[in-house]
Amino acid sequence: MTNLGISHESGLYPPVLIRADEAEHIASLGHFLLADADVTGGHLSSHRVALATGADSAVPHYHRGSSELFHVLDGRLDVLVGDTVQTADAGDLLIVPPGLSHAFGAHPGSTAEALIVITPGVRRFEYFRLVERTRAGLEPPETLRGTQERFDTFFVDSAVWERARAR
Repeated sequence: MTNLGISHESGLYPPVLIRADEAEHIASLGHFLLADADVTGGHLSSHRVALATGADSAVPHYHRGSSELFHVLDGRLDVLVGDTVQTADAGDLLIVPPGLSHAFGAHPGSTAEALIVITPGVRRFEYFRLVERTRAGLEPPETLRGTQERFDTFFVDSAVWERARAR
């Protein structure tokens, strides 16, 4: 994070600039960790995903206290929204309100890149690191279930998502 040297008169938090080459990259997930809630006074947290052709990303889940915004920067992104799967194209914006289950992955035959913003923010960077360790077999899968309250990420089953991703 770069200090801009700008005073912040609002008293909330100073301006935040994350240089592209400073963002932590979790290559196995395709995630670039940008701004966690601790640097924005809890107002938002943000990361970017760059997914390979047809790659899965987040499993079905919901957030009790936060909305999640997806701005598709490139490619096509399939997003489970409740009981439907929407395909968002480059330039599209989707906002999922608290309590609504969702998941996402690159559309079959396409890559996808998206900016994701959660508001209010939740300190979630450690969650992504835990997901990486779990997928690598370094943590047992039940470890993630034990962190649902901490990271406001509650897992759900979705037959709709399973069918859509099996195609």
